[in-house]
Amino acid sequence: MAEITLSVRQLQAFAEVGYEVAGGGGAHAAMAALRRVVPLDAYEFVAFDPATGRHHSVVSDGHRRIDRDAAEEYAALDACREAIAARRPVPMPQPGTERYFRRHLAPYGWRAGLTAPLFLADGGRYTGLLHLAARHAFPLLTNALVGAVSPMLAHVTDLTRCVIDPVGLPPDFRAVAFDRLGERRAVPGHEVSHELWDDPAVAAFARAFIDSRELSRRGLWLDGGGRWHEVRLLRAGVGYQGSLQGAVAAERPCPLPYELTGREVDVLTRVAAGDSNPQIAACLVLSVRTVTTHLEHIFAKLGCDSRTRLTTKALAEGLCRLDV
Repeated sequence: MAEITLSVRQLQAFAEVGYEVAGGGGAHAAMAALRRVVPLDAYEFVAFDPATGRHHSVVSDGHRRIDRDAAEEYAALDACREAIAARRPVPMPQPGTERYFRRHLAPYGWRAGLTAPLFLADGGRYTGLLHLAARHAFPLLTNALVGAVSPMLAHVTDLTRCVIDPVGLPPDFRAVAFDRLGERRAVPGHEVSHELWDDPAVAAFARAFIDSRELSRRGLWLDGGGRWHEVRLLRAGVGYQGSLQGAVAAERPCPLPYELTGREVDVLTRVAAGDSNPQIAACLVLSVRTVTTHLEHIFAKLGCDSRTRLTTKALAEGLCRLDV
């Protein structure tokens, strides 16, 4: 990007834009600050969702928010692809955008448009688009000013960070957020769990949890490589400003607690489900005598003297195997 010289007024406006984005003031407060140095009558933020590869209108002011098809329509234009490739704002109308301009801007009385691709400064990841519209032509420096402030505004459309931070999740857990459609997102402040991300059964498990009435669930999970993990599921909002029902699935590798064996975990899980010894034997294809022996070992290891206390302890400490 070419170097530009900013006035004190422009620097103050840029600082306020950054403050509002970082401090939670939101898109409207940030754009109010930008309006002090960029004359515009309407704006719209369009977020790119890497989970689906599609664009979604998320915030607008000055005119009705365009629908999802219109957001995808603009993203498919050669002018948009060229703007993203060059990482610089492009004006409208220009060759290739006239039809879009007539359909979505001209009916509101706008005579000038500007679209800025939004890339984060740290790593340069693409997060979406900012559309500006005005009743008159934009001043000469508008492209440069909007391009300079766009890395700050890119956080508004960063959907990978749009997961409401789940309460009670320890910091050393690796995590993935799911919505009801099975789309996956990273969870702020937590390393991504590739084991959970790559296993399609986990997405189905998370969807069933979202559809349940449970607020949380915890237990033990044996991955495809034969490694045990402590797993927790928590309800969370995902998508823009946490607007979608979702769940955070989190895990950390662990040895089996209380020196339990894998088969003992299976037996304990059936006990917690309320099964009798014959039912457990039939479910696990064991003899009743073998189940009784496993239970004797489990009682001794967990220090319990009844099935009720054993069940209470297993559920409270997440000692049951999750049916993933």
